[in-house]
Amino acid sequence: MVVAAPQVQKRLTMQVEPDIAADTTVMRSLDWDRDRFDIEFGLQNGTTYNSFLIRGDKVALVDTSHAKFRALYLDILKGQIDPTTIDYLVISHTEPDHSGLVRDVLELAPQAVVVGAKVALAFLDDLVHQPFERLQVKNGDQLDLGNGHVLEFVSAPNLHWPDTIFTYDHKSQVLFTCDAFGLHYCSDDLYDENLDAISPDFRFYYECLMAPNARSVLSAMKRMDALPEVTTVATGHGPLLRHNVGELTGRYRRWSQAKSQAETLVAVFYTSDYGYSDRLSQAIARGIAKTGVAVEMMDLRSADPQEVNELVGRARGLAIGMPPATNAKGAQAALGTILAAVSDKQAVGLFESYGGDDEPIDPLTASLQDLDLRLAFDSIRVKDTPDEAIYQLCDEAGIDFGQLLGQAKKLKKLKSLNAEMEKALGRISSGLYIITAQKGDVSSAMLASWVSQASFKPLGLTVAVAKDRAIESLMQVGDTFVLNILEEGNYASLMKHFLKRFPPGGDRFAGIRTRPANNGSPLLGDALAYLECTVTSRMEVSDHWVVYCTIDEGKVSDPDGMTAVHHRKVGTYY
Repeated sequence: MVVAAPQVQKRLTMQVEPDIAADTTVMRSLDWDRDRFDIEFGLQNGTTYNSFLIRGDKVALVDTSHAKFRALYLDILKGQIDPTTIDYLVISHTEPDHSGLVRDVLELAPQAVVVGAKVALAFLDDLVHQPFERLQVKNGDQLDLGNGHVLEFVSAPNLHWPDTIFTYDHKSQVLFTCDAFGLHYCSDDLYDENLDAISPDFRFYYECLMAPNARSVLSAMKRMDALPEVTTVATGHGPLLRHNVGELTGRYRRWSQAKSQAETLVAVFYTSDYGYSDRLSQAIARGIAKTGVAVEMMDLRSADPQEVNELVGRARGLAIGMPPATNAKGAQAALGTILAAVSDKQAVGLFESYGGDDEPIDPLTASLQDLDLRLAFDSIRVKDTPDEAIYQLCDEAGIDFGQLLGQAKKLKKLKSLNAEMEKALGRISSGLYIITAQKGDVSSAMLASWVSQASFKPLGLTVAVAKDRAIESLMQVGDTFVLNILEEGNYASLMKHFLKRFPPGGDRFAGIRTRPANNGSPLLGDALAYLECTVTSRMEVSDHWVVYCTIDEGKVSDPDGMTAVHHRKVGTYY
């Protein structure tokens, strides 16, 4: 059954399937046109917010929906069940896209007992602002709904909020995972039949939300291993996993194992549910993770002092989001623990959250400098609601942070390689190109040489993009860019400009003559030729993404001009 919202600018629909498992109904809120999510990275295929009803002798509702679906969701819920018969409201975590309608549901079902982790219940007090019955659960606790439906709870903190729990139904063998194993992909397909179609968004979602918490992913999966068979993963976003459960959960395990094995670690501290701290910290963490440096995120508000001290002791770098200056005793205490535990061998970066009551950033900066800590990036001061440019700045600041910490290891690795092999590899010549991209208000560029035509029908090419390049965020499947081909004898100034190290958020095109391409990306006025491209697929290799794209159009400015060619002395660096 599909019910459409009348006369709305964005397409919002509801999909209800009553039999995804024994006595289990899914209510999916389909947000077809959403083009941004938590950390403001672009979406190509919208998203969904999934909510579930489990009917035993007692009834449990698992998660609600986004507030934008208020009328649609509540009408569907009342059409499925009398809300006064709901016994339990299970909160997987309290992020607004899943808990935005908790207060509305409790007004219809005041008798419902809210089930959640200790941290989630504390957060809900601030969200609901009214008394409610509650049941605090921890890892391994069970709740018997009757008729065989025994719910077992799995602690999964930091996936991707500190209050996350999974819920496993022993009768249906469904595991409700909220954000974990999900993807931002909106379609009428309820399940994951088309693995090829969803794989790019599944990976992109992991990289944005879960990669910075790889160790937490592995901890949660270790607890999952103790459960009986899981036949369906009921995610909070996108299609439910049924046809490829082993394959897709296996990918999470492999990706997280690779990231957690990094020798260098940065601890990212934020304050959940305060300003934009969560989103900004996630953007910084993702930038760090791109460089191969491990990340662990910790919520200052709910952090245990011993865990804070232990994490700071293991980390080579710290990124700290400024907590509230008042009414946040837990966050203030955690900040004090950090200051007591830091050492002069660490690097640090600070950012404001735009929460209205941020702890002043300058006194903390001075305190850290007095302790001889290195500043990994200039303090990020958010003076207004963050936009795409701010999130890109955070991503780039994270990249700079990771590159700073990984520099010594990279040099050591280069020195260990075989010199003759390096020289031989360097004899592979290549052209010189500038890739330019624009998405919304964010633009970027990079000098490229690993470019090759890859197909005739359709016309296509490949370009290798290092994982720690800022432009990588703008070259996801479905994104567009321009390949600017440089001219022999007329490339030195462009090459010099784009080889510069730009500060986070810096304008790559200042002083450069450009005009917009049809796809919106900048065309370089001094380029010999250009090709407008659309990313079709990406293949991961160890330190690069090999991006395959189709060519939409192109033009040569000088028919007699020749492409600039690049010859390297060795093949182990650009």
